[in-house]
Amino acid sequence: MKKALLILFSAVLTITATAQQLTPAQQENKRFTGAVAKQKVYHAIYQMDNNDPKIIEKVLRNLNNALNDPRLKGKLKAELIAFSGGTDAYLKGSKYEEALKNLVERGVIVAQCANTLHERKIDKEQLYDFIAIVPSGNGELILRQAEGWSVIKP
Repeated sequence: MKKALLILFSAVLTITATAQQLTPAQQENKRFTGAVAKQKVYHAIYQMDNNDPKIIEKVLRNLNNALNDPRLKGKLKAELIAFSGGTDAYLKGSKYEEALKNLVERGVIVAQCANTLHERKIDKEQLYDFIAIVPSGNGELILRQAEGWSVIKP
């Protein structure tokens, strides 16, 4: 019985060791820790155009994750542009006020498309007082991308 258990244990160890052996490509991949931030500054504009709370929360989470990335600390200039349904996050009384204020305090430009306000008949006074207004959300994306900004739509 002991001999059978010893053989079984030995077989399990051999299978486990074999299963954990990585190919050179897998070993190289495992060592990868991410791109290195070599530039002095990076620019990203986040697009928020959906009023689904899960999408809004994903946009805010993704933006905060970038701001918290140790490689980008002090190097990231970011903007959050809302239009279409994303405007709902900026309406007074939404549950996103503190999260948006925190982004502004961290240096993020938090902006709203004027076209959406006009189309949806929303007065600027209905938005949080700290929200910037730009002529068009799409125009903002086009201009920022032409300036070399990364456009991110979570």
